[in-house]
Amino acid sequence: MLNIHDLHVSFGGEPLFEEITFRLNGGNRVGLIGKNGAGKSTLLKVIAGDLEYDQGQLAMEKGTSIGFLRQDIDFEKGRTVLEEAYTAFAKAREIEAELDQINVQLAERTDYESDSYSKLIEDMSTLTHEYEIIGGYQYKGETEKILKGLAFKPEQFGMLTDELSGGWRMRIELAKLLLENHDILLLDEPTNHLDIDSILWLEQFLQTYPGAVVIVSHDKMFLDNVTNRTIEISLGRIYDYPKPYTKFLALRAEMREQQEATFKNQQKEIERTEKLIQKFKAKASKATMAQSLVKKLNRMDVVEIEQTDNAAMNINFAKSIQPGKVVLEIDKVSKSYGEKKVLSEVDLMIERGARVAFVGQNGMGKSTLAKIIVGEIKDARGEVNLGHNVQLGYFAQNQAEYLDGEKTVLDIMIDAADDGNRVKVRDMLGSFLFRGDEAEKKVKVLSGGERNRLALCKLLLQPFNVLIMDEPTNHLDIQSKNVLKAALVKFDGTLIVVSHDREFLQGLTDVVYEFRDHKLNLHLGDIDYYLQQRKAQDMREIEKVTEVKVDPLSRKQETEKKQLSYEDQKKQKSLNNRLSKAESEINNLEREIKKLDHELAANYDELAAKPGFFDAYQAKKKALDEWMTKWEDISEQLDKF
Repeated sequence: MLNIHDLHVSFGGEPLFEEITFRLNGGNRVGLIGKNGAGKSTLLKVIAGDLEYDQGQLAMEKGTSIGFLRQDIDFEKGRTVLEEAYTAFAKAREIEAELDQINVQLAERTDYESDSYSKLIEDMSTLTHEYEIIGGYQYKGETEKILKGLAFKPEQFGMLTDELSGGWRMRIELAKLLLENHDILLLDEPTNHLDIDSILWLEQFLQTYPGAVVIVSHDKMFLDNVTNRTIEISLGRIYDYPKPYTKFLALRAEMREQQEATFKNQQKEIERTEKLIQKFKAKASKATMAQSLVKKLNRMDVVEIEQTDNAAMNINFAKSIQPGKVVLEIDKVSKSYGEKKVLSEVDLMIERGARVAFVGQNGMGKSTLAKIIVGEIKDARGEVNLGHNVQLGYFAQNQAEYLDGEKTVLDIMIDAADDGNRVKVRDMLGSFLFRGDEAEKKVKVLSGGERNRLALCKLLLQPFNVLIMDEPTNHLDIQSKNVLKAALVKFDGTLIVVSHDREFLQGLTDVVYEFRDHKLNLHLGDIDYYLQQRKAQDMREIEKVTEVKVDPLSRKQETEKKQLSYEDQKKQKSLNNRLSKAESEINNLEREIKKLDHELAANYDELAAKPGFFDAYQAKKKALDEWMTKWEDISEQLDKF
């Protein structure tokens, strides 16, 4: 489907990655991981044709179509939800416009016997036939069906996309990609700005997607639930294994341990051989033996240990002056956007030292309330009172709007600094991994994660004792998320976090406010206690769209429903046998490939020179993909029973 060979990409003369080689096949669901700035989004843009590459080859099978879900969605203003979704059918819409023009001309003209009139009739017939072939008569119904599946209500179809939150706009973009039915899907941070309901829908959709999918995400649960292959970009190289994220990490750690053990053994062998050479060189009778040992050393392939990028941010959120006991009081605050009510007479009191989580579906007002508290939204009704000596720190969800793209990283920091901390700017940037020339980069060339790191660094220039963070983990790589969480745990001030990331919230907050139906519901306890109260296993259950309850079947009806015919029982048994065989073949192939991977790590050159080795190796990988596909097909058939 897609073949990338020896790909090189650089920025400003500095290589971003080199010699990248891999192939995408149908059914591959790839998690593309790596630290912020490693080149993940760049690689997606290269595959999509948005960016040129320096050298190498990128080849696709003829007719392969690519759909790209970018981090930043830019809709044309003035379109409704339906109109934006309809853009997935550009050709059908184009033919509709042509047919409308022809119909206007046919209605106005009376020269029925002329050649030009006959030509119009012929053109209309041709266009109508083409319109039917490409599904023109069905696309409106299909669009509404998909939008409803993504939790849009019919009354929302006429809303302008300008009025929607980022999560709802992302759903429209996902609907368009689904309707376009691409061979390859490239998804850049698809879970950013999505509530859990949307994430759950996306997981279910991708798990059965027949084409190839490449996902850049820092959501470990999402990657584990969706992907069957992981490609890591690290220090300009890639590491490619047919495993989801967590299993990939375990395999990488295991292989590195084996490399280190092999390296130590080889170093001992080299040291022993060098001592023998020195010993034998001193004796004429052993000179031939010494030369033989020297040749042996020269022929030896030195084992290399894979380099890992362990650079991490160094964050310390220091509390400023001590505030009063009550840091925030909100009294009957309401906010609407046009006719859409978001918050209705909300009351809230937060005391010094509280650690609060705001959770709930998109559009329920979490970010809106955060902006009201910091004074960014000024037209809300009700009162917001900050306590004595309160100094607010605010990390906004949409960082791109707060950082001037034309300024350098250093300029952003110097402009925000004062006389007391301006001399510390370089050191602060260094602790956030902007070292040397990195500080001279313009903001517009930074990745989403790098912009978030810069925003965090800038935040530390101001004193605060109450910190409000709106989706702070968006775009941050997994290691940076862990560093940020550790710093927030140590923060001695008051913390309010808007997030849908359960793992991030665990151990971080001790009070949960759930936003639902324009109100706030208080839960005294951490995120796990909140989930227990709601009798849910995880956040996905909390934020699901409520299902319509139906009357339970009687025991007799339920028994009759579950009974299978004799023929169905035979089919089910046959499918179970086939499933067991597929699982056995998959296990055997995975063990064989794992063994070959270990051998490659230890004796790459020797095996590379062996005729037919890589053909056999690739054949096993291909066989594994085929058995995985069979397993999925059989599982789907079994699900019907």
